[in-house]
Amino acid sequence: MEGGSCDKSKVLDVKPIRTLIPVFPEASEASPFVCVPPNGPFPSGFSPFFPFSRPQGSQSTPDLNQNDFSSTAVPIRSFRAEPMAYNGENVSPMDTYGSHKHKSAGSSSVKKRAKRSKDSESAITVLANFNPGISLSERDDGNRELVENVLLRFDAFRRKLSQMEDAKESHSGIIKRADLKAGNIMLSKGVRTNMKKRIGAAPGVEIGDIFFFRMEMCLVGLHSQSMAGIDYMVIKGDLEGEPVALSIVSSGGYDDDAEDPDVLVYSGQGGSASRDKEASDQQLVRGNLALERSLHRGNEVRVIRGLKDAVHQASKVYVYDGIYKIQESWMEKGKSGCNMFKYKLVRIPGQTGAFATWKSIQKWKEGVSSRVGLILPDLTSGAESTPVSLVNEVDDERGPACFTYFSTVKYSKPFKLVQPSFGCNCRDACQPGSSNCLCIQKNRGDFPYTANGVLVCRKPMIYECGPSCPCFRNCKNRVSQTGLKVHLEVFKTRDRGWGLQSWDPIRAGTFICEYAGEVIENVNARQDGGDGENNEYVFNTNRLYKSFKWNYETELVGEESSGASEDFDIPSPLIISSKNSGNVARFMNHSCSPNVFWQPILHEHNNEAFLHIAFFAKRHIPPLTELTYDYGIPHADETESNNVDYGRKKCLCGSQKCRGYFY
Repeated sequence: MEGGSCDKSKVLDVKPIRTLIPVFPEASEASPFVCVPPNGPFPSGFSPFFPFSRPQGSQSTPDLNQNDFSSTAVPIRSFRAEPMAYNGENVSPMDTYGSHKHKSAGSSSVKKRAKRSKDSESAITVLANFNPGISLSERDDGNRELVENVLLRFDAFRRKLSQMEDAKESHSGIIKRADLKAGNIMLSKGVRTNMKKRIGAAPGVEIGDIFFFRMEMCLVGLHSQSMAGIDYMVIKGDLEGEPVALSIVSSGGYDDDAEDPDVLVYSGQGGSASRDKEASDQQLVRGNLALERSLHRGNEVRVIRGLKDAVHQASKVYVYDGIYKIQESWMEKGKSGCNMFKYKLVRIPGQTGAFATWKSIQKWKEGVSSRVGLILPDLTSGAESTPVSLVNEVDDERGPACFTYFSTVKYSKPFKLVQPSFGCNCRDACQPGSSNCLCIQKNRGDFPYTANGVLVCRKPMIYECGPSCPCFRNCKNRVSQTGLKVHLEVFKTRDRGWGLQSWDPIRAGTFICEYAGEVIENVNARQDGGDGENNEYVFNTNRLYKSFKWNYETELVGEESSGASEDFDIPSPLIISSKNSGNVARFMNHSCSPNVFWQPILHEHNNEAFLHIAFFAKRHIPPLTELTYDYGIPHADETESNNVDYGRKKCLCGSQKCRGYFY
């Protein structure tokens, strides 16, 4: 050291604590051990350690808050979430910043690091120019349209990351968390709303809304803690410096009592046993203190209930149950024998039912006869592996007009292919990322579904494995051929005839059903069924459908925008009549703001193509929410004498974007 200064880059080679390995000097290089105060005095031959560098003789303690203090050190907290390259791989902070030297670990390691660094730089450059399309004021305060937009964008990004992870050949046993990766990136890029913490309802989030990931609640400001069950804030006033609770998530991690749908006995946080420590008494700090203060202040608390996902048993689904108030608190012995806090929360009356609906459905599943208004426990008569109940709670009508239940589309002749093509040669199950699978090649190299069968992207056409493919029947590229996965119910609506809804929560991208019926040559063929009646049970791909974006944003994964359309591309029109034979899809009503969309899927058999129309969830759909899709607008040749009013009906969908009519 010269002149009381030092080369800081040589002293502070900062790395995350978890990567530090003790390095001891050789015996010949070792210096005698000397213990001195940090500010000296130092024996001859020893230098003070930065930032305690001072000219010899100065005994004053250095002020670390001085403006002239500077360091290249990175706070330890900055290493908690590792930056991510565009291909979904984690990149170390050292690779990201690119300003630290590394010891050589072999040419292959150096090449891998260089590639990761290059990829991360590319991703960072792309993300730096990313426009979230959300203003600063909208980030603070949301609305319904904005909340739905953020959730739609998050799940599209998460599905894409899941697809990319599934395609990797990795057997490391590392838990894949595409939801955390997607959430962290979107939070950092400003794709969020309701950042401003508040007591009471979160603008744009409705009671009964469901979430399949904690990160979704963070992005829309319902519950900003990705792990902790209690979200709180410090407000100024009489109890300045004291926290108050904003929201809680009851997900079964503690001994919560949730039998009464309007009352929740919530257990405090902390004190649980883990691999490294035994169970202990809970302390009145942080979230527990916030709940205690909220009890005395009487402020409102948002409650989110975590429940097991009926479709994916290993996952949870969270339902926003509305506003509660804390009525009382006490301490009792938990199952571990340690003291834990208990808080009794009571739901404010007059709110829409949410958790109560889930409790009712649970009873119906235990005994379907308890369903009020039940006409038939299964209108499919066993044609579907999952029964479809028929219910009328509105009037005395005992069911729709008779039809033959058929679970798929019936062709009189195969669909015409522009050029012949063949199925895959996979001998077991088609694997994501396989370059040899012909079906994957036809899907432009991407497996169309995630590992749990959720559609990743809308495409002009999706190619599934067909009867000619030798792969297993449970191949994950046969999603639309495996029947119903959610418990559906045909029910009588108040003003739109019969409709379709689900007992189960439905995740965005989930396959619901296909449109089954008889393929007909043209719209007018067999329209009246021989009795002079107009056939309202027709699906026509040749109609005009409103375009919408559902896929991920390419900028978020470092891809150049291709401008490729998501809209379908079918060689020739397909018209299906379900008047005389069909499945549950014939009961789906029209909506100008639908929660379901259709996707053309092609199966091939002996070089003959069979086109199917599959319906997927556009967004997360809570239980007992009517399933709807856009019927589209007919071309002139579908109407009578080019009369635009022919077949037009008044639309009663109730959407804010309702166009007032449908066909």
